[in-house]
Amino acid sequence: MQEHPIFLPRMRPSVIISDITTDDIISAAFQAKKLGILNNSIMSGKGNLVGCIGEIIVAKYLGVPLQHSYDYDLIWNGLKIDVKTKLTSVFPKPSYECSIASANPNQKCDWYIFTRVHSDLDTAYILGYLPKEEYFKTAECLHQGQVSGSNGFTVKHNCYNVSISELKQIPM
Repeated sequence: MQEHPIFLPRMRPSVIISDITTDDIISAAFQAKKLGILNNSIMSGKGNLVGCIGEIIVAKYLGVPLQHSYDYDLIWNGLKIDVKTKLTSVFPKPSYECSIASANPNQKCDWYIFTRVHSDLDTAYILGYLPKEEYFKTAECLHQGQVSGSNGFTVKHNCYNVSISELKQIPM
């Protein structure tokens, strides 16, 4: 895995870039199909493939197996971690936001790790993490139809947002 320098204010020196392999995509497609449409799915199951790719990339990076529960995706160093992934067509900027749907604040995890998967499915970006409690203390709560002040995006579903620049680098 290579590291690509990007300077983020207040935070960390890099985003971790990972190639997505054909095996990753096949495994993610199998897992996505098994998931079906989850309750409160923002994209009615259409985001499952990308979400599963994010989980696979983080699990490989941390060297742990996936757990696949409603509350978390993997356990690393005793921490229950839920991976949150968005699709992107560009390299993620520090001002881009990491979102959690308002239907999900009760997940029983310790950390959230945020990723982006490039739309051509060849590259994934591991952006960083926040402990769950810190995420919700820091996050801005946005409601459907509200425009996010940081990027002008009209929110499609109630969510909590934190900018990439507020994430912490995963200690290795």
